[in-house]
Amino acid sequence: MEIALGIIMVVLTLVLAGAVLLQSGKDKRLSSSISGSGMSETFFGKSKAKTADKVATYVTIIGGILFVILDVVLYVYLIA
Repeated sequence: MEIALGIIMVVLTLVLAGAVLLQSGKDKRLSSSISGSGMSETFFGKSKAKTADKVATYVTIIGGILFVILDVVLYVYLIA
């Protein structure tokens, strides 16, 4: 049981780290407006980027909640 929970914890950690790294920074709009790099994006490109950011945000939130729950379960299981 400990090995299975440990493997789930490692996989969840990797998914959570990947989701965090896939998110774009919140200051991206400001820097692109100053440098002018945002002008080459189309309307559809922006909406796809927003959708990908929303998915990454949801995966991060759900992964974080699951991570905390699994961490508490592992702590209680190993102490008891």
